[in-house]
Amino acid sequence: MIKIEAIHHVSLIVTDLERAKQFYETVVGLKPIARPAFDFPGAWYAVGKTGQQLHLIVHNGETKRTKGIDTRDGHFAIRVESFEETISWLEKHQIEYKAKPDSITGFAQIFITDSDRNIIEFNADRSSVR
Repeated sequence: MIKIEAIHHVSLIVTDLERAKQFYETVVGLKPIARPAFDFPGAWYAVGKTGQQLHLIVHNGETKRTKGIDTRDGHFAIRVESFEETISWLEKHQIEYKAKPDSITGFAQIFITDSDRNIIEFNADRSSVR
């Protein structure tokens, strides 16, 4: 049997590393961490305080997603403290989002896309919804 400890990292394909770094550092608020000297460009980020990471990998082709925010498409989720504060932050940065404060999941959800149309979910305890 496989004995899973946790998700270590999620990797996303990006086409413009500087644009992606600007988005993940400024909008999402992730902090860069050291990355090995691979023979291809990318960036690594710490996600939260328990060791999970996000790895950006530059790909010279198109990303496969062609439409906007589809909440049933592949995505990764980041837990946030406040649904309302996250909405305010996204609006301040003029980021399009789909909010599901009463999601059937039992927690509030907000979906966005990055500059390469990778889907990100922010979710929060429903008690943070006003």
